[in-house]
Amino acid sequence: QSTCTLRGCCWSPSNDTSVPWCFFSSNSGYKVDGSTRATQAGFETTLTRLPSPSLFGNDINTVLLTGEYQTPNRFRFKV
Repeated sequence: QSTCTLRGCCWSPSNDTSVPWCFFSSNSGYKVDGSTRATQAGFETTLTRLPSPSLFGNDINTVLLTGEYQTPNRFRFKV
């Protein structure tokens, strides 16, 4: 059973060492708003903040996420 704080962090101790004990619920963070657009080297999409408690304050409600496949072993993302 997990316990969540007012800031949205949940704590759920587990015997499985590959699973983090502290995590954020699925209603925190950002979601894709609209469609993802292909670019020459990757993609671009708009993210909208989900209505959840702020961790640090001064949250940005809408951001642009771009991803670029630079080499077979390197992926660059920019928010």
